[in-house]
Amino acid sequence: MFRAAFFLCCLATTLGSSGTSFAQSSRTDVRVAEVKSVARAPTAAASGDGNTVAKINNWTVGLAAGLPEGTFLRFGAEIARNLNDGDELRVLPVVTPGATENVKDLLFLKGIDIGITHADVFEHFRTVEKIPNIETRVNYISEMYISELHVLVRPEISSFKDLEGKKVSFHTPGAGPSVTAPILFQRLGIKVEPVFINNAIAYESMKTGEIVALIHTVGKPNDLFTKNKNDASFKFLPVPFEKFADLYVPSQFTAEDYPGYVKPGEVVETIGVQAVLAVYNWPQESDRFRRVSRFIDYYFDRFDKFHQRPYHPKWKSINLAAKVPGWTRYWVAEEKLKKMAPADATAPTIDAQLARQQASRAAPLNPAEQERLFQRFLEWSKTPKQQ
Repeated sequence: MFRAAFFLCCLATTLGSSGTSFAQSSRTDVRVAEVKSVARAPTAAASGDGNTVAKINNWTVGLAAGLPEGTFLRFGAEIARNLNDGDELRVLPVVTPGATENVKDLLFLKGIDIGITHADVFEHFRTVEKIPNIETRVNYISEMYISELHVLVRPEISSFKDLEGKKVSFHTPGAGPSVTAPILFQRLGIKVEPVFINNAIAYESMKTGEIVALIHTVGKPNDLFTKNKNDASFKFLPVPFEKFADLYVPSQFTAEDYPGYVKPGEVVETIGVQAVLAVYNWPQESDRFRRVSRFIDYYFDRFDKFHQRPYHPKWKSINLAAKVPGWTRYWVAEEKLKKMAPADATAPTIDAQLARQQASRAAPLNPAEQERLFQRFLEWSKTPKQQ
């Protein structure tokens, strides 16, 4: 009797355990089936959208731009606005850290064909991040605007010597200031404590004194400054051009550029770095080559539209034919320029870099006068000449 009871008890336990195990197993199987069902969602091609996929991707070009508080991204967005043409061309501006990262994206990131960078980045890749043959792998389509060097400081800072040993934001790694700032302080003989954070954050940190200055290389006027009322009485330090004449060009800030930062009638001298529209040197037989070629056609053919509102006023200072020292123009862009020349034979071909050098010789040690002469030369070059 005892054995029978014991047997029935064991049998019940076994059946109960098996039932629980079976139920858990069933639930697991259902979950796995659900996951597999989600993972096996049909692709666009399998859904009969293959032609649409091919059509949308056929003339898409990726453009490495920059950060929202910089000028690269605005120019990238304006290029897309002007050049986009439905299924014929679609430019996709991409938010990136900036100058050096854009060059690396051209080299290594899939889908990136064009990038905006600074002309001094090759120096960085020759001395810091050593990338072989970069001058032949990355070319340029045209010069772009001049990015002014903004050295914004707290009110107690009166000179570069006051920055010795203090925290200064060099922006995010890979952005333009992370290249230009080390050159700036090295040549001035000032040792600071670099901080690599987004300059929008650095601006707020300056209010508390955690950071005493930030370096920003963007085209003036820039939203990082104009959108802030400057209740903290920040100011721009003047940068002596004579120490940087081999790499940069003279520029200046006035109250018209930055009301609230520059007093009326005051001129803050600074330097500028040439921005460049860069391109990967795609071989002619590649699929990316045909996309880039079409981009170049649209860029040159529609360039006059950049001179209209609401495009950035600095588009008017760009000379498509100007050479960028130390860079090689992409041969497709070079050929496009030659084809355009007969249609504009009366317009002089000017070299902005050479023009600035001439202005520098005409008014040595006077960056403000040099800038005035350069701007007058640009206006003269656009005036139709009598034959």
